Amino acid sequence: MTNSWIRGALAGVLLAVGATGAQAHEYELGELAIDHPWTRAVPQGQPAAGGYFTIANHGSDADRLVSAASPAARVVELHDMTIENGVMKMRPIEGGIEIPAGGTVALAPGGMHAMLIGPTQAFKPGERIPLSLTFEKAGTVEVELSVEKPGAAAKPVADHDSHGEHGDHGGGHAGHGTGG
Repeated sequence: MTNSWIRGALAGVLLAVGATGAQAHEYELGELAIDHPWTRAVPQGQPAAGGYFTIANHGSDADRLVSAASPAARVVELHDMTIENGVMKMRPIEGGIEIPAGGTVALAPGGMHAMLIGPTQAFKPGERIPLSLTFEKAGTVEVELSVEKPGAAAKPVADHDSHGEHGDHGGGHAGHGTGG
């Protein structure tokens, strides 16, 4: 083996590790794990964008996501989307989102999500959008939403033990553009 072959092999391993690390997109705060926060690309002037992620609570006590904020939006609200009598409705979630002890909650298109109202910039694929998540007990964690292509579907959720399957249930939110 030559030194150049070893250097080449080492460089390949480092590139592979670096690429994997760039795709790994998980944050931890105490007993909470926030997995793959993401949003869809939106053009400048779009009224809103949705923020999606899963929160796993590995602790023995429930916690609650009480608020979110981002410098990339005028305001961020926690919302839920439901269908009542065949009509899609979206409402702010009063009191936050409970994360049960030992459970996982998915914020995904077509259900609960963080609504970034009044984005201050276009969200372009490949960019990262800062988002602060504040929990009742665990405190605040800074995450980054990975900007995916417009129309991107929900990311797979590995653990559905407390809330069932959460997939992409369709288009955007009425009155909120493609934020959905």
